[in-house]
Amino acid sequence: MTTQTDPDVLPQETHIGRTALRVNDLDELTGFYRDVVGLSVLRRSDSRSELGVEDTPLLVLEGDADALGRHRSGAGLFHNAFRVPSRAALGDALARIREHWQLGGASDHGVSEALYLTDPEGNGIEIYRDYPREDWPRADNGRIRMGTYTLDLGPLEAAATGAAGLPAGTDVGHVHLEVSSLEAFNDFYVDTFGFEVQTEVPAALFVGAGGYHHHLGANTWNHRTGPVSGRGLSWFEVLVPNDESLETVRSRLRGREIPVTDTDDGIVVHDPDEIEVRIRIDPSAL
Repeated sequence: MTTQTDPDVLPQETHIGRTALRVNDLDELTGFYRDVVGLSVLRRSDSRSELGVEDTPLLVLEGDADALGRHRSGAGLFHNAFRVPSRAALGDALARIREHWQLGGASDHGVSEALYLTDPEGNGIEIYRDYPREDWPRADNGRIRMGTYTLDLGPLEAAATGAAGLPAGTDVGHVHLEVSSLEAFNDFYVDTFGFEVQTEVPAALFVGAGGYHHHLGANTWNHRTGPVSGRGLSWFEVLVPNDESLETVRSRLRGREIPVTDTDDGIVVHDPDEIEVRIRIDPSAL
């Protein structure tokens, strides 16, 4: 049931759906996300793989052997973040990474504990689990305080069960983007789209719906100046709970004269860095 009453912000049930990557080597990337990350291959063709958990798709790989590499100035993906439901699941992810790949980093963010790695084509990945929401630290103004602190891997190692894949309840908790302008990001995703600012740090902004610490992150740390192009992020989904909320988003976008394309199950828009965003009703709500 939707309880959000403020028409200027997204309903609290809003969350990220699938994300899609344009890749050169579909076989290699499919195997990587299956064996290292722990997703299951749900559907596969010569040009496309869809991976997820149980029957829930989370990641689409679009094979394009001719796609050029992402330009060093191009906006796009900083990382896809797969959220697991328990410390045991995060411990199992750590074990898989160590067995099959290389851990790029690990952090305690105050709201979550997270592992980081990079796929064979340079796409960033976070696998994380949230601390209980009531334990998230907050500033005096009520905003969530996220930080980056050393993560003790010992408790993760001790919690691991040996599971070969990600468990039920795993989802895409957030998508972190590299953008050319935080001001343009804020104007599109907050002032127009309806996300709410949760945390600001130097050269980065984190926004979410329903009080979540962030469904989208954006940073300018690597000084991207051009639109998304080449390999890497192709599109991502924002799922809303019902027809009314979808129509509200459509109306806000058109009110700002942002081109909106209607599809069979929702709408498609492009953000200031030409990243494709697909908005549709959460299939689990239908």
